[in-house]
Amino acid sequence: MKQIKRVALAYSGGLDTSVIIPWLKENYGCEVIAVAVDVGQAEETTGLAEKAKRTGAIDFHLIDAKEEFASDYLFPVLRAGAVYEKDYLLGTSTARPLIALKQVEVALQTGCDALAHGCTGKGNDQVRFELAYQALAPELTIIAPWREWDIVSREDAIDYATSRGIPVSVTKKDPYSRDRNLWHLSHEGGPLEDPMFEPEESMFKLTVDPSLAPNEAEKVTIEFEAGIPVKVNGQKLSPARLVETLNQIGGRHGVGRVDLVENRLIGIKSRGVYETPGGTLLVTALRALESITLDRECAHEKERLATRYAELVYNGQWFSPLKEALDSFVETISSSVTGTVTLKLFKGAASVIGRQSPCSLYSQNLASFDMTGYDVTDSAGFIKLFGLPTRGRKRLSPIGVKSAREVASK
Repeated sequence: MKQIKRVALAYSGGLDTSVIIPWLKENYGCEVIAVAVDVGQAEETTGLAEKAKRTGAIDFHLIDAKEEFASDYLFPVLRAGAVYEKDYLLGTSTARPLIALKQVEVALQTGCDALAHGCTGKGNDQVRFELAYQALAPELTIIAPWREWDIVSREDAIDYATSRGIPVSVTKKDPYSRDRNLWHLSHEGGPLEDPMFEPEESMFKLTVDPSLAPNEAEKVTIEFEAGIPVKVNGQKLSPARLVETLNQIGGRHGVGRVDLVENRLIGIKSRGVYETPGGTLLVTALRALESITLDRECAHEKERLATRYAELVYNGQWFSPLKEALDSFVETISSSVTGTVTLKLFKGAASVIGRQSPCSLYSQNLASFDMTGYDVTDSAGFIKLFGLPTRGRKRLSPIGVKSAREVASK
């Protein structure tokens, strides 16, 4: 085992990182500096300094990164249209590179020679943290306790914590693994590992049961500048405050619940239940605004590249040349994505009811059924040219192409 003098631990105060501090001291004989990064965990950051030091950390750093998280991480992902496997809005995936960045900064400032995280050996987060470490400080040793110790389950970790007098919020009666930040709250583990298990209503924290949401719809207006949200209902808000406001609005209407089985990077299928109320409103609104501000070619290419962008974020490749290149593409085509979208929220649904933009490509005259100002005879030539490959295929290679008579006979 390599000699380590001081390690910076990505610390949340949850079950895993709570037991890692004494484990590092017992097995590496090193000093531990706990680093917590506030990306919107709310009350979860309360009392962390005392808890970290009580369990053996020589120092504790709490970094408020909520505004940076929203402006430099969440909003670029939003603008890119990145959604993993059509449903996951990448809340946890987007937070990890920022947390790793702040952890590395503290490690370098305090003379650490190692970095540690509490990610399991079966999940995606180990990849996300360690790819960030390698990009930012490859000279530092990486310690991943879940790949080294004898603890093989959350129950084992609870027993380890209990034997050392470490208080943890997770119990064998409440086995959910949760990750909360400004963008979402995820729920995994426990009974959710059975894909047929219906989530208990008591599990949800950010959204009300849609059936119990208000019986009257609520309208909300979101304004964007170059693809970035800047106002809610006419009020200019900071990035973090804007997301928080939309979380409250969407949450009270039960908007943003997703129950999905996703494909982890390492090849395992995993079930997660996510609450992303504000993010769902923003994604819905931005798509509506893009529908009138992006031309067809840019819109279709962005949709194609958004899938790749989502994979990069999900796979932990935040600090990569390809992501930088895609960011440049998205920034360029989003220059015209400025305007306002109005949504109607009701019983878990967010419906677009209006969109407007000074950069709109939508022409009411052209879209109208009124033929004034449009030469309909142009269509004949267009259709004939557009159908040229079809006619050529029929003439040169009739095999596999059914004739009108064959189709009619059926």
